[in-house]
Amino acid sequence: MDVGKQTQLVKWQKKMFWMMWITYAAFYLGRVNISVAMPEIAQEFDLSKTNLGVILSALFAMYAIGQFINGQLGDKLNSRLIITVGLLTSAILNIFMGLTGGIIGLMVVIWGLNGYFQSMGWGPTVKAMANWFPRSSRGKISGRLGTSYIIGGALSWLLAGTIIKYFNWRATFWIPALIMAAIAIHWYLRARNAPEEIGLPSVEEQEKGIDRTEIQTDEHIGFRETLKITLSNPYIWLAAFGLFGLNIVRYGFMSWAPTYMFEEQGATISMAAYKAIAFPVAGGLGAILAGWASDKLFQNRRAPVAFAMLIALAVFCYLYRIVPVDNWIISLIILLFIGFFTFGPHILIVAALPADLGSRKAASSVTGFIDAMGYAGASLTGVGTGYLIDNYSWDAAFYFWIFGALMAAGMMIFVWKHELKRAKDLV
Repeated sequence: MDVGKQTQLVKWQKKMFWMMWITYAAFYLGRVNISVAMPEIAQEFDLSKTNLGVILSALFAMYAIGQFINGQLGDKLNSRLIITVGLLTSAILNIFMGLTGGIIGLMVVIWGLNGYFQSMGWGPTVKAMANWFPRSSRGKISGRLGTSYIIGGALSWLLAGTIIKYFNWRATFWIPALIMAAIAIHWYLRARNAPEEIGLPSVEEQEKGIDRTEIQTDEHIGFRETLKITLSNPYIWLAAFGLFGLNIVRYGFMSWAPTYMFEEQGATISMAAYKAIAFPVAGGLGAILAGWASDKLFQNRRAPVAFAMLIALAVFCYLYRIVPVDNWIISLIILLFIGFFTFGPHILIVAALPADLGSRKAASSVTGFIDAMGYAGASLTGVGTGYLIDNYSWDAAFYFWIFGALMAAGMMIFVWKHELKRAKDLV
């Protein structure tokens, strides 16, 4: 590749990375804001935690269904279009969520639909990443890209906490919706699906040193082939069940941490939202380290890093529950470690592994399938955690989350063995 083309490619890779980062972060503005709104919603309409859990589970269940469908569509349709539709529609549904008047059935329907359109974000984003970046740098890029939803979640909590402090819970849905709509339009106008669409070499051509000048489309290999790749590989299933367990922990904390701090630690609603930000902020560092370590220390193997971090996650979940509630400094430090050890393995399972196991042509399909299984776990933790707290105690909820971490670690052992075998076969 000549110097001019190389310079143009690097410029576009940087541009696409930051557009993917900002756009996917925006999805979280309209997803985790409900966690901050829940205590006021419960007080205003006298809702139980099980009621709230059903609303949360509606999003997770529809997100799981949508991930499988939209993962396949993400390989067929272009990322530019499907991400725009998902983000814009989610923004509209967030506006409607503030108008439900506490009617449980209506809230479940709207938040469930929000989950479906939210699912148009990640699979197509991983597809775009796989189109623009070769396998040798995917661990690093995945780790950096993963900070988008981690920091997006933190900013959503921060924004919602500030809004609820000065306005009310309804505004925690309306104001983020306006930001989401603006970013969706920006993505549609400026993003491109793959290098070959602008006359640059594809990732395969880059690795072989082949130059190109003609413009081509990113061809779909067919639904039959993407389904075959997705469903016939047992290690994709193992990664999917690993994410099922991990999302029990991840969304256990993301959905219930503000409520736990409000009820058990005596924090105000806005202060609980600010303290909960520690969870995703530390997670950003975990994602970057996990991606770097899998590339540099383990020769593009993701599972050993994920396994070690998941075991540590189970330990720190247990420590968080037993620390005295008035010792907020130790509690905050432990929460930082929980975020670190949650998002490190998460980014490997939802970004690097799908692209490795499915190739770039089926990256969205494999990502959608793995994430669908993950959100089945999130759906279980939504209503399951609420039920456990209502009928047993917060202890039961924490043991449920610890089980999820250990289950995920067990799945990674088998994927680790597969990665070792594949490395030997390539020698």
